[in-house]
Amino acid sequence: MKRKLVTKNLAHLTTEQCFILIVAVLVASAVPSIRAQGNSAAALSGASLEDLMKIDVTSVSKKEESLAKTAAAVFVISQEDIRRSGATNIPDLLRMVPGVEVAQINANQWAITIRGFNTTVTSDKVLVLVDGRTAYVDLTSGVNWDQIDVPLEDIERIEVIRGPGGTIWGANAVNGVINIITRSATDTKNLLIAGGAGSHAVAQGLAQYGADAGSAGAFRIFGKYFDTAGSPLPGGATAADAWHTLHGGFRSDWGLSSRDTLSLQGDFIAGNGGTPAEVVVGYVPVQTPTNRRLTSRTGDVLAKWEHTLTGGSTTSFQVYDSGMDRKQQDSSEFNNIVDAQFEHHIAVGSRHDIVWGLDYRFSRDSVRPTTSDGPQINLAARSVSLFSVFVQDEIQLTKSVFLTLGTKLEHNAYTGFELEPTAQLVWAMNARQSVWASASQAVREPNAVENYVNYTVGYVPVPGMGDAALVLQGNPALKTEQMTGYQTGYRTQLNSRMSLDAATFLNFYRNLVSNEQGTPYLSNSPVGPELIVPLAYENLGRASDYGFEVFVNWQVTSKWKLSPGYSALRLSAARDQGSTDTSIVGIPGDSPKQQFEIRSTTNLLKHFEWDSSIKYVAALNGQSVPANVRVDSLLGWSLGEFMEFSVTGQNLASRPHFEFLDDTGLLGPAEVARRIFAKLTWRSR
Repeated sequence: MKRKLVTKNLAHLTTEQCFILIVAVLVASAVPSIRAQGNSAAALSGASLEDLMKIDVTSVSKKEESLAKTAAAVFVISQEDIRRSGATNIPDLLRMVPGVEVAQINANQWAITIRGFNTTVTSDKVLVLVDGRTAYVDLTSGVNWDQIDVPLEDIERIEVIRGPGGTIWGANAVNGVINIITRSATDTKNLLIAGGAGSHAVAQGLAQYGADAGSAGAFRIFGKYFDTAGSPLPGGATAADAWHTLHGGFRSDWGLSSRDTLSLQGDFIAGNGGTPAEVVVGYVPVQTPTNRRLTSRTGDVLAKWEHTLTGGSTTSFQVYDSGMDRKQQDSSEFNNIVDAQFEHHIAVGSRHDIVWGLDYRFSRDSVRPTTSDGPQINLAARSVSLFSVFVQDEIQLTKSVFLTLGTKLEHNAYTGFELEPTAQLVWAMNARQSVWASASQAVREPNAVENYVNYTVGYVPVPGMGDAALVLQGNPALKTEQMTGYQTGYRTQLNSRMSLDAATFLNFYRNLVSNEQGTPYLSNSPVGPELIVPLAYENLGRASDYGFEVFVNWQVTSKWKLSPGYSALRLSAARDQGSTDTSIVGIPGDSPKQQFEIRSTTNLLKHFEWDSSIKYVAALNGQSVPANVRVDSLLGWSLGEFMEFSVTGQNLASRPHFEFLDDTGLLGPAEVARRIFAKLTWRSR
């Protein structure tokens, strides 16, 4: 059973105030840009809008393909977008992507999903990758965003796929894939020093060195520090969610021959802090500023070898080992993954372009209690294996029409074999516009907690029988959650200054996991008989959603670019016959029905940049979180050829407010406040 925290309505801007703010920012940006239009300065980024339509992406088919020929809803965040965003973390970068829901819970936790089904840190229907290495935690089916701390200066691009990606990436890529791709070491051969500080005691530091390694390779090593103080709570108190992170890592890239390349990389991240605690009194969660300690240690090593065969086909072999040890107040989570992948990309004849591959993953995980007092989660160490094979064939039907058929066959330890097929069709009408459509099936596998947990979540009164322990019990017979999705899209280069990308979708979900209350029973305990009310995991939920996303790039002048985006979502959920889980019908209330953003990118003068964004997020009706408007603005100054200074204001339009309220009772939310951050970056030659 889920519990909702109810808060009073938060103060927020009126529609008129939002309109005035938007006009003020855009006019201020436009004036210096229009004056400078006659200058011979370069465009805002290194690529024209025509080039942007030809950007190669790899996350859709595990091969390089032009964005214009991709039968998927894809948004690419480039290194230039990252540099000019003023963001200090990856979740804030994702706010610019239409269809992605980003809500900060407290200083170190976010709720992030794509196209609905947002929850706290267990947004289980989005697969997150770093250079092809999964950051999705199988133990709990979710992503710990505080542990994804890639230095923003080292990210080449972030490819965000909105919609199912199971055929290529396998289970859990249900509503989308976020693939963070880092820069080659050959592109970072310098000394880099970056540091920043801001309000709410936020501080960051990065020291990095890269150089040649012999005549055929390059390397980089780095160390990073991040610190933030506790977030505000209603009434002026401070939440116990301060967070501190140390991160060290390396990457090396080698050209072994004209046909072979090798990449090696590794990271170690140590974080510690806390989260606002929720103390269960009876069955009512009461938030206190008591420090609920949280520490995490994560590490990984990855190697990837790529080889070009005679005839032009390519193969790759990737292996990685990643581990996590995450300690909270009452439990410690351990997870270790060893994964090996082989892929082969080959053209057969003049009409078939085939990618196929094999994957084997071995994981070991456990949950151990860290205290002898109170409720405990205790899952013995378990080892599970996953095998999969996929194949995808792009068939050229005519000169401008391409049909892609593919499937992934996967065997997991919980439900056995799963099939995830897809069919995609692209019509490249001409060099400036294309339409596409796809139909896919994706699954979300059960996890160890859902299969084997036995955990007392609180106590409830039972009429005539006194208080009873509410015990969450695992179910080894759980099925996979399944989604069948349909999408269509249109991309066009309207003229030399404007491009448009739009997508629509319709999805059907079945076998959604529910918590079903069973019949109370007496159980023996060290202090005598205890009344138990069981809550068991079952697959008695279903849902459907539809909506659309659209974004535009408009190069107003050579100095000024506008990028508006809009997304709409309509989600409904229902219980199957026999279900007692009333929280299922509340799923739609955890996601906004619409979002709108407009980004303005401006070169003021030769050495000055001014970039602003305004984002509107509709209310979360199920949480009593009202609509909010977020305004971020960055003023950047190039101090010579090798030094940059910037000042960023975040959330400037709103007073401190909640973005998301925890619906599981595990986390206490804190407010998101205005923040100013100044940063200085120096690079050697």
